[in-house]
Amino acid sequence: MSVVDLVMPKMGESIMEATILKWLKQPGDQVKMDETVLEIATDKVDSEVPSTAEGILEAVLFNVNDVVPVGSVIARIKTAAAGSTPSSIIQSPPAQVNTAQQTIPSNGQSEYKAIATSPSARFYSPLVLTIASSEGISMSELERIQGTGNEGRVTKRDILEYIGKYRSGNSRATTYTETVEPSRAVPAHKSQPTIDVTANSSSTQVSYGSNVEIVELDRMRKLIAKHMVDSKHTSPHVTSFTEADVTNMVLWREKIKKDFEKRENEKITFTPLFIEAIIKCIKKYPWLNSSIDGDRLIVKKNVNIGMATALPSGNLIVPVIKNADQLNLVGLTKQVNGLANAARNNKLKPDDTSGGTFTLTNVGSFGSLMGTPIINQPQVAIMAVGAIKKRPVVIETEQGDSIAIRHMMFLSMSYDHRIIDGALGATFLNAVAKELENFDGNREV
Repeated sequence: MSVVDLVMPKMGESIMEATILKWLKQPGDQVKMDETVLEIATDKVDSEVPSTAEGILEAVLFNVNDVVPVGSVIARIKTAAAGSTPSSIIQSPPAQVNTAQQTIPSNGQSEYKAIATSPSARFYSPLVLTIASSEGISMSELERIQGTGNEGRVTKRDILEYIGKYRSGNSRATTYTETVEPSRAVPAHKSQPTIDVTANSSSTQVSYGSNVEIVELDRMRKLIAKHMVDSKHTSPHVTSFTEADVTNMVLWREKIKKDFEKRENEKITFTPLFIEAIIKCIKKYPWLNSSIDGDRLIVKKNVNIGMATALPSGNLIVPVIKNADQLNLVGLTKQVNGLANAARNNKLKPDDTSGGTFTLTNVGSFGSLMGTPIINQPQVAIMAVGAIKKRPVVIETEQGDSIAIRHMMFLSMSYDHRIIDGALGATFLNAVAKELENFDGNREV
């Protein structure tokens, strides 16, 4: 017999951890090479983890909803070595239930042992067992705690609430830090997950009244909320506004869209036209295509444009067009449509949402005239384009000023004031507006 470690795969340059959504295989199950073992979710997309070996799933080392660093061992697969057959593996008595045994050395750190059996029909995560041991909760008492996790499992919230409600007189103001085996070590730049019992053990009940509906936020909405708050805490936001007369662009698209779709088998929207204008201006003002690392400005040579896209759930995701500056209008159109369709059908891959250097969001697609978007970290700027509306405006002609009906659109851009001053931000925004206004209505595609 030999044991193969199944590790949390790296799913993109900026993705350092993932949440386990569902185990499709349980200990004792036969798994084939490349067969899906579990489903995971990052802060960007959901994905599947295939088996890297054929054999018997011997143990799972993390529970559903656990957040696991990339590179950590998440399961172990027992494979048939020379002289062994799969049938001999299957005949070995399977464990009925998975619980983690542990010893607490004198230094206070937890050293997790192998998965063992228990008469209870529950799985207890290593962190839950660590808290129980430190608080003097016996296994029989632990089994009486009502769990809210998958299949009635006790989560860290359950045990902390239990300590606060029923054992507050005996509990100590302890901060629990989950330790991991060397093979599951967290990268040096990532802090270990910490749970402060005193911060979570409050038994205060909040009353919302009777005429309310309480909706639990889904996982993606919680992540979006965290990202928005983190961005505001990271970057001092400034938003500038301008408007553009996009009549030439609107009339040109109306003129060519049928022939374009017939020839390219793709519908041309305004989004690739906006991206094309942004790319031209980024080449003139490269600081808008950068990120900040401490006291250093990292100016990106690749222009990777993120485009905020609505999901069927109503949440937003930002797929990225890589090396957008190397694509012509046809290429941009195909990339925009392909990523938008993948997002709507939940087919985006983790790499599709990583590596963005500048983001565009079209708030006009929902009818908004303008918006104040929040920066998609670690970028330094995000542009919003509003709805295109017909308005009477004053235009200058050789015969003098006159009033005409024109297609007008507001543009706004939020930028990181640590590095982008108002002069540069406004100059870039107006440069994009001028690109759209000066659109060649006679161009060929």
